[in-house]
Amino acid sequence: MWTLYLLIIISVLLGVAAWLLFLWSVKTGQYDDPEGPKYRMLDDDDVHKDKR
Repeated sequence: MWTLYLLIIISVLLGVAAWLLFLWSVKTGQYDDPEGPKYRMLDDDDVHKDKR
């Protein structure tokens, strides 16, 4: 019976660890759009400023 309790504790700890890793990855921007910057550089800006 003690092995069942041990497996339950281990599974709960692994679940909490996975949840914390997910929160960390969202907080550090791991799920940001990787395709965005390469298409944003192709956008033309209509406003041109003279540097005189």
